[in-house]
Amino acid sequence: MAAPTIRDCTDADVPRICDIYNHYIRETIVTFEETPIPVTEMAHRIAEVRKRFPWLVIESDGVVAGYAYASLWKTRSAYRFAVESTIYLAADAVGRGLGTPLYSALLKVLPQCDARRVLGCIALPNEASVALHEKLGFNRIGIFDEVGWKFGRWVDVGYWGLTYE
Repeated sequence: MAAPTIRDCTDADVPRICDIYNHYIRETIVTFEETPIPVTEMAHRIAEVRKRFPWLVIESDGVVAGYAYASLWKTRSAYRFAVESTIYLAADAVGRGLGTPLYSALLKVLPQCDARRVLGCIALPNEASVALHEKLGFNRIGIFDEVGWKFGRWVDVGYWGLTYE
């Protein structure tokens, strides 16, 4: 078993990234999207993010096992130093220790992209995501009660933040 590799995503990774994300759309409250997206839409989203920020993937045994990226938190100019970070692991990669190195790699490069504040937005409950964010130095900012409706129930969203000095 080869050590996992973290790298920038390529066009060849888009179908796998789309598969990973669509699982979360169909099966979980982690994303508030409710309709799986086509590969062409994912390619467009990745291209937009990569205009300013990295989109990283982690490969395990030659297969993309997850991805992480950041995007502007809000589009108004005064928010330009605040980013929202995102990480998704393939369902069969969860719990294999891949999230920490992948997310750490993303957090390491964000200051080079003029990010000062990183925000993690977590649909709750999600103990694993909360633990990952807190392990990497994020602090809980607050909870928005019942702001999402998915699978016939209300979902809370929590924000965790990390500031670069």
